[in-house]
Amino acid sequence: MKKVSISILCGGKSSRMQSEKGLVLFQGTPFIEHIIEAALPISNEIQLVTNTSDYDYLPYKKIKDIELDKGPIGGIYSALVHSESEINLILSCDIPLISTELLSELITKHTTDFEVSVFSDANKIHPLIGIYSKKIIPILKKAIEENDLKMMRLLEKVNHQIIEVAGEKSKEFRNINSLAELNELNTNLY
Repeated sequence: MKKVSISILCGGKSSRMQSEKGLVLFQGTPFIEHIIEAALPISNEIQLVTNTSDYDYLPYKKIKDIELDKGPIGGIYSALVHSESEINLILSCDIPLISTELLSELITKHTTDFEVSVFSDANKIHPLIGIYSKKIIPILKKAIEENDLKMMRLLEKVNHQIIEVAGEKSKEFRNINSLAELNELNTNLY
């Protein structure tokens, strides 16, 4: 299997969740722990991109954003600068349904022909479940300098592939951004 480093973008306080997003509980466990559980069979090289001490209880390397308030692009930039791997699995902290199986599929389908590989489903592209190469660090740096922080614009600037996922598996992409979405998720599971 390819050597992969995993970075989870912890994001920070969410006004809609009224708390640190990665620490919101789903089935009694913080989102971040669900994601780590799915990621660990792939690699134990896990780092958390966070500017808070709230995640200090977890035994993984923590790195701070190199440039503050630059959104996911800033988080990916910080993750890649601090990574020793060419292949980096970047994950947001709000996808508690993600599975090892789906992450493995992404890694298997990623080839060095591409600098970035991300998933899509019928509804949208999911850039925060993706493989990112260290080769794009200069592109990220330039985007930050120019305050060009839209993820879709980043994808346009790099050699990328979009891996389509259909049916039941696409539920795993569900990112939970509000208490209403969390309640809906909990209700639909039972």
